[in-house]
This record gives sequence, C-alpha cells and structure tokens, in this order.
Amino acid sequence: MVEWRSLLLFCSVWCLGPGTSGQAHPDTEWWKTVVLYQIYPRSFYDTDGNGVGDIRGVTAKLPYLKDTGIDATWLSPIFKSPQRDFGYDVSDFLEVDPLFGTNDDLEELFAEARKLGLKIVLDFVPNHTSNEHWWFKQSELGVEPYRDYYVWHPGRPGGQTRPDVPNNWNSVFYGSAWEWSEIRQEYYLHQFEVGQPDLNYRNGKVIEEFDSILRFWMERGASGFRVDAVNHMFEDALFRDEPINDPSDPLSYGYTHHIYTNNLLETYDVIGHWRKVIDDFVEQNGSDTIIMLTEAYTSMDMLHRFYQSDDGSEQRAHFPFNFVLLGELNGASSARDFKYVIDRWLENLPRGKVTNWVLGNHDQPRVASRYGPERVDAMNMLLMTLPGVAVTYNGEEIGMVDYRDMSWEDSLDPQGCNVGPDEYRWKSRDPQRTPFQWDDTFNAGFSTANKTWLPVYPYYRATNLRKQMDSERSHYRVYAEAVKLRHHRVFREGLFRSKALTEHVFSFVRYLKADQANII
Repeated sequence: MVEWRSLLLFCSVWCLGPGTSGQAHPDTEWWKTVVLYQIYPRSFYDTDGNGVGDIRGVTAKLPYLKDTGIDATWLSPIFKSPQRDFGYDVSDFLEVDPLFGTNDDLEELFAEARKLGLKIVLDFVPNHTSNEHWWFKQSELGVEPYRDYYVWHPGRPGGQTRPDVPNNWNSVFYGSAWEWSEIRQEYYLHQFEVGQPDLNYRNGKVIEEFDSILRFWMERGASGFRVDAVNHMFEDALFRDEPINDPSDPLSYGYTHHIYTNNLLETYDVIGHWRKVIDDFVEQNGSDTIIMLTEAYTSMDMLHRFYQSDDGSEQRAHFPFNFVLLGELNGASSARDFKYVIDRWLENLPRGKVTNWVLGNHDQPRVASRYGPERVDAMNMLLMTLPGVAVTYNGEEIGMVDYRDMSWEDSLDPQGCNVGPDEYRWKSRDPQRTPFQWDDTFNAGFSTANKTWLPVYPYYRATNLRKQMDSERSHYRVYAEAVKLRHHRVFREGLFRSKALTEHVFSFVRYLKADQANII
C-alpha cells in the first residue's frame, strides 16, 4: 500500500501557460530533460539461467522501459573482467564479458533500443584496468610501449625484505593504495581494489588508447558514456605524503586529506579532449548527440568545472552527476534543508548548462532505505519535476529496499569484505545490488537458477513490479504518472521557484517566463 502521507513532505505547484496543458514539446537535444535509468546488468534479468543478469535480459525488458516512459538507460560495466569488482576491473574494453553475452548481443541491444526510440549509455572506466589486462601484464614486464602505462614507484628505502611503500596514500577499499610486484620489483598504485592498477595519464599513449575505445563503441551504436571515478585519474607527480585527516585508523581512506590523489586539475584537460573526440565523431557521422557524463564525489565548484573551462572556451562533460540528493539530504532533512540544497545548486549552475539529479545508484543505499519507505513517492515525484535530467536506479520505481541483513557468507563486495565480518554490513554495497523484483514467482522472476549471484530480497512477494502494476495505487503507478508530467512544456522549459512552507512542507512552482507575473 502506498504511504500517501509522504506527500505532506513536498508540495509541488504547476503553472501551465496558455496552450501548454497536455501538450508535449519535443526538444531536438534529446538528452536535456531525459529520464536516465541506470541498469545494474548483473541484477536486472537473467535469460540463460546462470543466476546472473545479462545483456539479452536488458533487451527483453526494453518494452517495459518504453512503457514506463524511460528515455535512456545507462548500463553498469559489461566488459571483459575477472569480476573482482564486478566489472569495474576491465581486462578488455572492446569485448563484452561472456558472463553477460557477446558483442553481437550488445549491438542487438543498441538496434532494438533504437527501434523503440531509447538511448543506451555505457559505463566508461578510464582510471584503472584489471591487473589481468594485456597492458598491465606487459607493463609489469617492462615491455614498451606499455612500460609507463601505469603508475609505478620503486618505493622508499627502509624495508627489511623490500622497499617501504612510497607514501601514505590509502585505497578507497581500505588499506595501502600500493601493491608490490615481484615481477617488476616495484610498487603499483591502486586507488581501488588491489586488482585495479591505476593508469598513468601523464602518458599521452594512454589517452590515445581511450580515444580509440570511445570511437569503437560509438561506431557500434552507443549514445553516451558515463565516466567512472573521474576525479581519481591523476596523482601528484612527486608522490608526496598527504596530510593526516583522521589518525584513528591509518589504513582507512579517511586517514588523509586527499589533496594529492583527488581532483587534480589535469583531469579536466583530458575530459575536454574526450568531449572533442565525441563531438568530432558526431559531426563527421551526422548522428544524434552522443553524451558524456562524469562521476565524481567532490565539491560543487570542482564539479562545475566538468562542464567547461573557466573561460568557457573548452566544453567538457555534457553534465557531471549531481549527488546532492544522495549525499546532503536524507530522511531526517527538513523542508528548509531541501530548499537550501536545491536552490544552491540551481543558483550556481553555469549559465546555459543543463542540470541533473541523481536519486540513487548502485553505490548508495536505496531511496526507501535512505529516506524511509513512506517518502518514496514524494522523492520520485520531486525527481521528475525538478529542472533537467532525472537519474533513476533500477528498482527505485517500485520502492525496493536494501537487504542489509544479508549474511557474511553471501557478501561479495570488496568494499565490505575488506573490513571483515564485524563491519561489512554497513560498508558493503551488496544490499542495494540485489536482483530486481519482477513478480512473486521463484527468485522474484529474475532467474530460474537455484542460486542467484546475490540472494533475492526475502520479502519480494510484498514488493514487486507485477503486484504494483496490477494495483490501483502503488509506487510504480506514482512513478509512471510523474514521468508523464515531464512531457509538458513547463517541465521541459519552465523556471523554478521554491519555498519551505513549514519545517515539513517543501513547495515549489515550475512556470514559463511569460507567466512570471502570475506567480506568487
């Protein structure tokens, strides 16, 4: 049953000018007001019965996306990988991992999506590769031209059996960010999992490799790229120790202030270069706009630099992901908190740029777990009626919740497993990555396998898509109706004004400029 009291939290007022009510207003730039639906392929739909979702599963569910009103979907990594970090450790950027299918399956997905008017955005992981990638194996052996494709360091004197680690840099996934190679007799940097060596972007050949990867997938039908962990791409060339932030745990990522491993200015130049590669391809081939989105958890001023250079002469990402609904607001936030955070973002948006709002993703607790199940509808309505692009993570439309009681034995995420059985429950990202709950049949209709890669949420019979589609009132129905509102001109072009009416009621109005005098 839908918790309608959630609507007390948000009150949205719509002013439709003359002739706009019920009228769709097409936009030649397809991406500016889309609903971008993130699919975590492992957990979406399994067609071959091995317990893992696959590309054919995404293709099979395209009609569902179309019927719901989704405009584009972003696929988490599907490329060849040993799967130590579930696809973010890529061993071949030009081949689909057999776990998910084949390159032909992906091209068929592009083709079927095109028939339905849907766009497919691919995850693009340039910060690192798998240590099983050909480049790394050759680099470890010192073979040119790969010798300097990665960040290597001989270490500091003082170790008993080998040199000490170069500095105090730690991995996001806990522990030192340096790993010793017996083959090369040097350390390599890995800001994430130990099997994910960082690439060296001060080597122009590395940038050229990714130019070719972008062109390869654009030629086959990709409509865009989401650039993963972009603010980790450069590190201090002098390998200086970072200042201490929290000395309580010298192995935690929060141990230091990341002034030498995060947000280095050289990153923006590479993003600007890739934007030109993409735009040149579009111009040469006469295709629809192909977009580039960047992922970086950083300050607003650093995020805004991903749009363009300070003087506006260089265009960069079409938009950087905006995580304020993820990181700055939660179920305890007041109406004034919402007003402050949303208004601040919109007021500081660079002139002429398109904003976006990310309500959930595979790395963060789900909306129902973060804001409370009773606020799911309000949050989805807010997402769909704010200006710009709306980003939804699969399952949020039916109010799926985190499976936080998953056992240690079933846990797989290295971010959780690295901290051990006492702390994994709150560090792991597995709880928000459980299989999509399609219906009330075996394995929630996700797979016919006896065991799925992650366990299905136990109470899926109470929360699943089929039940909600058949109900007169449900999270899904509210979501789908909210998506329809975005076809009105006022939601595509309208201005925005907000007010905190009380501590618990956040209101806003969307209106066309011609009607500004009528707005209270």
